[in-house]
Amino acid sequence: MIFYLNGIFVGLLILANIVAVKLFSIGDFAILPAAVIVYIFTYPLIDVIVEVYGKKEGRRTVQAGLITQILALIFITITIHLPAAPVFKDQGSFETILNGSFRVILASLISYAISQNLDVFVFNKLKSVHGQKKLWLRNNASTMLSQLIDTTIFITIAFYGTMPVAVLGSLILTQYIFKFFAAILTTPLVYLLVHLVRKQDRVQTVR
Repeated sequence: MIFYLNGIFVGLLILANIVAVKLFSIGDFAILPAAVIVYIFTYPLIDVIVEVYGKKEGRRTVQAGLITQILALIFITITIHLPAAPVFKDQGSFETILNGSFRVILASLISYAISQNLDVFVFNKLKSVHGQKKLWLRNNASTMLSQLIDTTIFITIAFYGTMPVAVLGSLILTQYIFKFFAAILTTPLVYLLVHLVRKQDRVQTVR
């Protein structure tokens, strides 16, 4: 099952980077990048991996995600600069969707590497204290802290100097509030996935 979890995790990361250009609004409360809808599910996945397979496997997954994002960036850059065929009339749209600024991409990679590794560390520390009990606590505590770090680092690196500090703070706060409640809502998903993965692994062991 670890291979399926790794595949889904990496796939969600790449998908989040692709849809990040789309902005959506939640009433008058906030404007958010569509990537958050996808990215919030990577934290439950990494928590499930650490819960079932341990910290070492969690770190490997995070590392695989970082390498894959870098490779995706390289190949997307190559495809953007390939000469467009005369029949291809959407080069501008293609570049708009896939060609993010270097600063935003750098912010994304740095915030990802720090926050996801922090999630693995905090989750594992809490598990060493509670054993298999209080999964809800280590899931929410590690995710909420890591999401705060991720949001703060990303917005600061990507937009510092381009807008007032007060606006940066507002962006961080609104995005984090969304991610905070998302972490709570995805807690049942963590329990379900842990149950299914352990059940499937037991079946594989019997076979």
